[in-house]
Amino acid sequence: MGLGGISIWQLLIILAIVVMLFGTSRLKNIGSDLGSAIKGFKSSVKDEGGKDSGASERREPESDTKDSTPS
Repeated sequence: MGLGGISIWQLLIILAIVVMLFGTSRLKNIGSDLGSAIKGFKSSVKDEGGKDSGASERREPESDTKDSTPS
């Protein structure tokens, strides 16, 4: 038995049907597009994480100059 009751032969038949339907060149393009999308997502998440932690460290408390002046 393979994954969840699916044997290796059934997976090979499904793979052959997918290749016949889409063709190898289209599957290659889909794979490269998916890879570049994942890479872009990871880099944007990494950039956002750096911005958030850096901004919180540089933030200074705001002070009211009107309230702090002596009367």
